[in-house]
Amino acid sequence: MIPKIENINIGDEIEIVEEPTYTWKIEGNRIVGYTDGLEAMKQAIYLILNVERYKHEIYDWDYGVELANLFGKDKAYVYSELKRRIKEALMTDNRITDVTNFEFENPDRDTIHVKFTVHTVFGDIEASREVSV
Repeated sequence: MIPKIENINIGDEIEIVEEPTYTWKIEGNRIVGYTDGLEAMKQAIYLILNVERYKHEIYDWDYGVELANLFGKDKAYVYSELKRRIKEALMTDNRITDVTNFEFENPDRDTIHVKFTVHTVFGDIEASREVSV
């Protein structure tokens, strides 16, 4: 549905209203109330990083992160791609201003653990993701 807009002239002030981050709070497999602000951002980051992009029709193609096709690739390639793909996935949320301080650990030959800082309008969040390679 397209909104009907009447009587707008060039030079008129337009007020941009920012929507609140108030959302359902998820704990485990249950919805247990509501959350807002920094806690809502932590949940949003978790969800973005745990949805494989383009895999589920319920999500927009801009939602999630592409990690599945990194399996079996050279580790040097995976490191650079992880940094790019994680940042690209998270920056689609306009409440996230930057993703920095990437650190990689390779505890065994089949897993890469990446830690990073997500800068949001509510504050900084330390996040991580484990990827099988």
